[in-house]
Amino acid sequence: MEVSAAQLNQRLDNFLFKRLGNVPRTRIYRIIRKGEVRVNKKRCKPEYKLQIGDQVRIPPLQLEQSRPTKSKPSQQLLQKLEQSVLYENSNILVIDKPAGLAVHAGSSVDYGVIDALRLLYPNNGIELVHRLDRDTSGCLLLAKNRPALLAMQSMFRNQQVSKNYIAAVQGRWPLELIEISQPLKKFHLPNGERRVRVDAAGKTALSQFKLLATGKDYSLLRVKLVTGRTHQIRVHCQAQGHPLAGDDKYGDSGFNRSMRHRGIRRLMLHASSLELPFSDYTSEVVINAVLPPEFEQLLAAAKTV
Repeated sequence: MEVSAAQLNQRLDNFLFKRLGNVPRTRIYRIIRKGEVRVNKKRCKPEYKLQIGDQVRIPPLQLEQSRPTKSKPSQQLLQKLEQSVLYENSNILVIDKPAGLAVHAGSSVDYGVIDALRLLYPNNGIELVHRLDRDTSGCLLLAKNRPALLAMQSMFRNQQVSKNYIAAVQGRWPLELIEISQPLKKFHLPNGERRVRVDAAGKTALSQFKLLATGKDYSLLRVKLVTGRTHQIRVHCQAQGHPLAGDDKYGDSGFNRSMRHRGIRRLMLHASSLELPFSDYTSEVVINAVLPPEFEQLLAAAKTV
């Protein structure tokens, strides 16, 4: 396969994920590592950035007979995502991602937002600009073409896009706590599950907070992400002794149980808005995602600050 302008600077592993959708990711990484994938007749690492004219050779692959056929997004989900569009032009798309839906397929997930949207937009090279955790709802930005994708990702890296969240956390959040700057580092549990912790050897992470309201045993916060590290809000809040409600990785089981008794059975983190600057691909715009019912429920029972 020859790389075109549409794949310029795409990582080799992402290039293969898209073209070998039925092949497990672990197997793709294995054939790259063993040198069975060649770029211009040479071995390459997964993070290699493709250039126009690169020749990518993939070995013949036969899926294991025992591997079950992956399920596909239902018509009901496709319709739900169609109705979730918050903003769209010829270059980008912003949807209100439902809580509980992954952004892409994985080892235990047959499909995600991107897989469903490629069915809805078959003539676009639609790609994720950024990611949200599976259990986080709200504004998710996607690009419809490669130039828009690279431009939007550059804006995220350069902190030109403002990302705002609403979170419900345990306890009474200190009014004076308006910023957390603690480096974060990824690590793996013995079972292979990825986690994140505050660690001096980690990457810089900065979150800004505003207390909105307090309930009997919880607080509602507006959070602005200055950086965008994995699980950043969840870990920053947990490190301050105020884990997010419904967080099964970093949360408090007793607090989560009390929330379930109130009918709240999800991670209480919602990407409430994106603020995009003017560019060749979009006008200057603020995109808002309506507050989910669970947040409205806690807000109604809380005292506004």
